[in-house]
Amino acid sequence: MSSKYSRQELFAPIGEAGQKRIREASVFVLGAGALGSSGAEMLVRAGVGRVTIVDRDIIEWTNLHRQQLYTEQDVVDQLPKAVAAEKRLRAINGDVDVTGIVADVTPQNILDLLSRHDVVLDATDNIETRLLANDAALKLGIPFFMGACVGSYGLTFPIGIQEGQPCLHCLLETLPSQTMTCDTVGVISPIVVTTAARQVADVLKYLTGTQFNPKLESTDLWTGDRASIGVASMKKAGCPSCSDNAVYPFLSTRESMRTAVLCGRETVQLSFPESRKFELVSFADSIQGTVSKLIHNPHLVACEYNGHRIVLFRDGRMLVHGTKDVVAAKKIAAGLLG
Repeated sequence: MSSKYSRQELFAPIGEAGQKRIREASVFVLGAGALGSSGAEMLVRAGVGRVTIVDRDIIEWTNLHRQQLYTEQDVVDQLPKAVAAEKRLRAINGDVDVTGIVADVTPQNILDLLSRHDVVLDATDNIETRLLANDAALKLGIPFFMGACVGSYGLTFPIGIQEGQPCLHCLLETLPSQTMTCDTVGVISPIVVTTAARQVADVLKYLTGTQFNPKLESTDLWTGDRASIGVASMKKAGCPSCSDNAVYPFLSTRESMRTAVLCGRETVQLSFPESRKFELVSFADSIQGTVSKLIHNPHLVACEYNGHRIVLFRDGRMLVHGTKDVVAAKKIAAGLLG
């Protein structure tokens, strides 16, 4: 056995047949930050046939201690995470068809993004997007491998792989409060790798046809606390996301600007409606005399304006760094865009 996957094939629960199923699989990685970086690398090294990784953000200095696909040069070059991730993952394993997409995942695009994939690996940094992905995956009949971490604590739960199990919407009242974020309490890289490893292990079990009982698993690497809980009894008969009469409430959408305060730093994201299109070259030309440290490439325009760092992406999203005030962020955007 001389292939690059020989040691994985020697692992009896996978074997040659399991490796073939892994090779034929397609995985969607939702987020190219900490969990996404770690999970996507494991999947690519395992030989998954196709990996799509989607992220809305660019690489920053504060990412590098835990987001293992990226380098200092990526920060200097102001690369979008999805672009840098695709380049690095392709270099790791040329057997895998890797696609990086710079986009915000929204009700308007999520069904199209997730379709034609066998599995969704959750690596998002906010509950709103996670609930959106939960609904989309359930509607499409695609398993959703949820994962989250903050501080030294991590949580995983596979959704949609077994009848009678709850979805994320069912568990909202059970899961730990969202009061802690990486912005308030930080995060250490070992819990990122641990959480991603559990997610990917469950993905590989599923792809190879291994039967297993999905459990809500949590770990605190600093305190040593661990828990593994069977949560079938927590499924809600009338859940609007996973019952027989599901309406998938988080897939609803409006034609308006959406806002979000991003995890891990003082940044507001403004997402303009699809009807408002931006031509990056024209935008960069129009603000040249108004802003400083102007950078533009095919993916974005970045600059400093009124004491804030601004990034406008091609898909109509603007990041306003240096504030958590949504109203202030909208005012800053209006100063540049009208």
